[in-house]
Amino acid sequence: MSLRDDAVLVLKGYEGQDELCQAYLDHLAAHPDGVWKACHAGHVTASALVIDPERGRVLLTLHKKLRMWLQMGGHCESADSSLAAAALREATEESGIAGLTLLPGGPVRLDRHPIPPPCNCHFDVQYAALAPPGAVESISDESLDVQWFAYDEVASVADESVVRLLEATRARL
Repeated sequence: MSLRDDAVLVLKGYEGQDELCQAYLDHLAAHPDGVWKACHAGHVTASALVIDPERGRVLLTLHKKLRMWLQMGGHCESADSSLAAAALREATEESGIAGLTLLPGGPVRLDRHPIPPPCNCHFDVQYAALAPPGAVESISDESLDVQWFAYDEVASVADESVVRLLEATRARL
């Protein structure tokens, strides 16, 4: 199965955010290359909020280009077998934490946001990744910093999309 086919299946099985989900499906129907960075009409990305529910905290990255605290995530790559695999790979690479596991049940949220040309738009499929006990993070080349934040601190450092992702993740837990 291609990554695009997986994305369509994942989105067709996603419950909630019906209009936005349909916009993702319409985009993929109109753009056979819609999961790849080369699709300048916008492309699907995969991200994961790294969470430590036992300690009530999440790990965010200070994105090097955007200079914003965000969840881990990014572009799909040819080696990714699924959106879930892409999200887990990105979370592992950007957090430096081995042994992350995705929260069962598929994506937690969808978030479409504009980005500078030539790509114009990210259709982000957002997952949550559970940190193993004793997880030790490290800074990747794509980050200025990574830091754990208590649930109640997230709204003071991150934008609304991250806050909504945290709320949806906590509801899923």
